[in-house]
Amino acid sequence: MPDRPVGLSHAVEWLAVLRVAVGLYFVKTLVTKMSIVLAGGVLPVPAVSDRWLATMPKIVAKQASENPIAFYKQFLEDVVLKHSDVFAHLTAWGETVAGLGLTLGFCTGLASLVGLALVTNYGLATQWMSPGQQGFHLLLFTLMLAFFFSRAGRRWGLDGLIAERRPGSWLTRRPLS
Repeated sequence: MPDRPVGLSHAVEWLAVLRVAVGLYFVKTLVTKMSIVLAGGVLPVPAVSDRWLATMPKIVAKQASENPIAFYKQFLEDVVLKHSDVFAHLTAWGETVAGLGLTLGFCTGLASLVGLALVTNYGLATQWMSPGQQGFHLLLFTLMLAFFFSRAGRRWGLDGLIAERRPGSWLTRRPLS
C-alpha cells in the first residue's frame, strides 16, 4: 500500500516543477533587466541595466494612462513615476530574488512573498489592458500563495537540503506555526 493516495503520489514533485517553471519565468530578468558592471574596475557584480532604468518609466506611464483603478493610477503617477529609478531597481532586484529563490528552492517562502508583491502590483498596473493580463497575474498570484504555504522548496530545492541538515532552522519552519 502506498504512503500517499495514488492521486497525490507525485503532487509534491509537480508542485516543484511549477515552482521551477515560475522561477525561470522571473529569472529572465537576469537578461532583460540586469547587467554586469565592474566594481572598482575589476570585480564583476550584478547591477540594474541602464536599458531597464530608461525603459521602466515608459512602461509605467503607459500602464497608468487609462488605468481605471483610481488609487493605483495615482500611485503610479505620483509615486512610481516620480521615483522611477528606485522602482526600476526594486522591480529588477525583486524579480531576480523571486526567480533565483523559486528556481533553486532557496528561501522559497521569502521568494514567493517577493513574487506575490510583484505580481499583485503588476496585475493592478496591467489588468485593464487585456483580459489575458488579468488571468496571467491572477494565476501567478495563486501560485505564489501555494509556494509559500506549501514550502515548495523542500522538494528538489535547497530548502529541502537545509531542512535535512538543520531541522529547526528558521529557513525551513512552516509559516504560521
